Amino acid sequence: MRAHCLQHEAFEDMGAIMPWLTEHNFDISYSLFFKSDTLPSLDEFDWLIIMGGSMSVNDEKEYKWLGREKEFIRQCINAGKVVIGICLGSQLIASSLGTRVFKNKEKEIGWFPVYKNNNIKSLLTRKFPEEITAFHWHGETFDLPGEAELIAGSEACKNQIFTIGNKVLGMQCHLETTSQSLAELSSNCRNELIPSEFIQSEEDIIKKGIVFYTKMHKVLYDILDELLEYGIL
Repeated sequence: MRAHCLQHEAFEDMGAIMPWLTEHNFDISYSLFFKSDTLPSLDEFDWLIIMGGSMSVNDEKEYKWLGREKEFIRQCINAGKVVIGICLGSQLIASSLGTRVFKNKEKEIGWFPVYKNNNIKSLLTRKFPEEITAFHWHGETFDLPGEAELIAGSEACKNQIFTIGNKVLGMQCHLETTSQSLAELSSNCRNELIPSEFIQSEEDIIKKGIVFYTKMHKVLYDILDELLEYGIL
């Protein structure tokens, strides 16, 4: 299997997704938008993984490649690729399918619970727990694409995790975060850490991570395992 990663910032890599891909013998390639806007042809990969970033999907005037990236994502979905979007990546999936991305009522930064919806049909999240404390770092949200199923939400952000069929997964939260990727994110974006109801201090975020990383990664790997099994359907 071959995975291609769309990475928007040098400091936001695939985190805990990388060891899972390595364990499952994926060949991995990248489009590093902070260096180049080169995109592969659709026949060069099987899975598309879209990472986060500090920009908005609406910043097309400043980031000229965003329009091309959205069209590329739409082509991947239409071609039946497995597509995973995290934070900005989930918003890019939503935007590529024609739905609105906009400022959320609250910024959500830190460790907060995500709650599973009832009566979910998706095969990709059969093992998703009723509640999981996940890591968040976002200020925008999105309308749910019409064909999507909402899997889970948080108090501050209703649309956290969604699926489209057995091949498309959008996650506003960061289940892939590791202690190293958190350190990189905090170092580059700590100006946003102005404590409020849904923004924790850097000290609290680091301490809480010690407690939550393992359980969160278990949920992530369960979802990736399901994608590997059902993404071929």
